[in-house]
Amino acid sequence: MLLYYIRHGDPIYNPDSLTPLGNEQARALGKRLATYGIDEIYSSDSVRAMQTAQPTCDLLKKEKVLLPWANEGRAWEQLTVVREDGRRTWCFHTQSCVELFNSPEVLAMGEAWYDHPCFADTSFKQGIERIDREADGFLLSLGYRHDRVNHRYEAVTPNDKRIALFAHQGFGLAFLGSILDVPYPYFATHFDLSHSSMSVINFSGTGDWIYPKALQLSNDSHLYRDGLLTGYNNGIRV
Repeated sequence: MLLYYIRHGDPIYNPDSLTPLGNEQARALGKRLATYGIDEIYSSDSVRAMQTAQPTCDLLKKEKVLLPWANEGRAWEQLTVVREDGRRTWCFHTQSCVELFNSPEVLAMGEAWYDHPCFADTSFKQGIERIDREADGFLLSLGYRHDRVNHRYEAVTPNDKRIALFAHQGFGLAFLGSILDVPYPYFATHFDLSHSSMSVINFSGTGDWIYPKALQLSNDSHLYRDGLLTGYNNGIRV
């Protein structure tokens, strides 16, 4: 199985939707995915994620299945902090959290990093445990049971399906770290996802146990193919 994780296109956060550029990105992405073929399409129930998924649905004549647990709003409630100026932002966007996340004492705690005393006043543990639980249920529904003790998956129903999930950055960093067994502090501060980017996780393998591999991360070559500017969030050109 191949799992395609796609971040929404260039957004308007209020009201929740895509910009004209975001709609162009979604159309370019749809053509790319239609070339590969996608067996099942899932989406966060946010408007910007659904709008990004729609061209793919139209081209492949498939309905999307909505996953409310993948909505960025729920991750925002649990994986954000209040800055000194009183504004709330993602924990991985604050220098103090980034430094703590990469400190030896936090990294040494591994998957139990959120039990460090410095995070006692946050909802990090509840947020990560929720996403872990929902991610495991989702993967099990697709045929793969997560063995978190040994960082592997049991191929309960091995298959060659191509699965697309359209969602978000803040949620996605926790979700991808969860399914790949990479602790959130490390994944969220060393990797990122650009607008309409595609990350591909391979669940194929021999035998009953699968160790998934990331084949691509934040790939936006569909934008280049359609003559759209590529780069991190329409900023850094790469």
